[in-house]
Amino acid sequence: MEFTAKQIAEFIGGRVEGNDNTAVHTFAKIEEGQPGAISFLSNPKYTHYLYETASSIVLVNDDLELEQEVKATLIRVKNAYEAVAKLLQLYESMKPKKTGIDPLAFVSPKATLGKDVYVGAFACIGDGAVIGDGTQIYPHVVIGEGVKMGEKCLIYPNVTIYQGCKIGQNVTIHAGSVIGADGFGFAPNVEGYDKIPQIGIVIIEDNVEIGANTCVDRSTMGATVIHKGVKLDNLIQVAHNCEIGENTVMSAQVGMAGSTKIGSWCMVGGQAGFAGHIHVADKTFVGAQCGVIGDTKGNGEQLIGSPAMDPKVYFKGMAILRRLPDMYKEMSALRKELEELKANK
Repeated sequence: MEFTAKQIAEFIGGRVEGNDNTAVHTFAKIEEGQPGAISFLSNPKYTHYLYETASSIVLVNDDLELEQEVKATLIRVKNAYEAVAKLLQLYESMKPKKTGIDPLAFVSPKATLGKDVYVGAFACIGDGAVIGDGTQIYPHVVIGEGVKMGEKCLIYPNVTIYQGCKIGQNVTIHAGSVIGADGFGFAPNVEGYDKIPQIGIVIIEDNVEIGANTCVDRSTMGATVIHKGVKLDNLIQVAHNCEIGENTVMSAQVGMAGSTKIGSWCMVGGQAGFAGHIHVADKTFVGAQCGVIGDTKGNGEQLIGSPAMDPKVYFKGMAILRRLPDMYKEMSALRKELEELKANK
């Protein structure tokens, strides 16, 4: 389908600068622009591409000042990045949705499926499972006994959701993820370790997205909870009895030990780690590879380093760390000089 600059501007609340009737039918990065494509510019580092891109339309911020003539039609918006996200969501929603049960899938006669559900080849849906309207379950997915899943969920291939877990509406779980595996619970004894049965569940609320090969463990008792709006990247470990607050986002390879509580609207960088039984306050920013070993102070705190600390303290420490070899040489020289003075006294 094609859309004109005027139609796009009306949809995203923008202002056309150029030909209203310029039409596009696809998306392209600004540095890889092509005729018939729409691109966007939000990072100032890419501004020079604006003057040479072959894209027909470019979304730009309202405050952008042009330094030379631009061939493309511009649509000025308050935030170009947010505007293109809105357009991509529209584009995605227009793709035809799969429906029906593949003859190679297994759906228990004791399971309940809503309207327009898709179940791909070799997927397995267990006894007592309930799947909401419009949910899509791709090939090789395993939905365990008693799982409750809301409407319009998207479960990609090879996802496993263990028995009893509860999934909200409009939840996306990417390939290879495991929801509801046993938490890591073992009690040491003289001969080894006794397994502590994990009898709880996982609860994932509405509008959550979980990346590929991420694991969310079931709780020992009660529930491991991912609250609404949370976005988890690939390869994240959420241990038993953890809780992640609304609209928190985490980058790849974050690890959470058991019973960690993360607040709402937090941002966590890649490879950050959290000790068990701690509480991270709302709106905390945790930098990449940060090690959080205790409760955080309050809203809006920024942490970096391991153990986690204020960025100003961290960077001062790093500045001193770089000087340690020279400081060691100076200290060794002073020690030698002091020993010589003592010997000559």
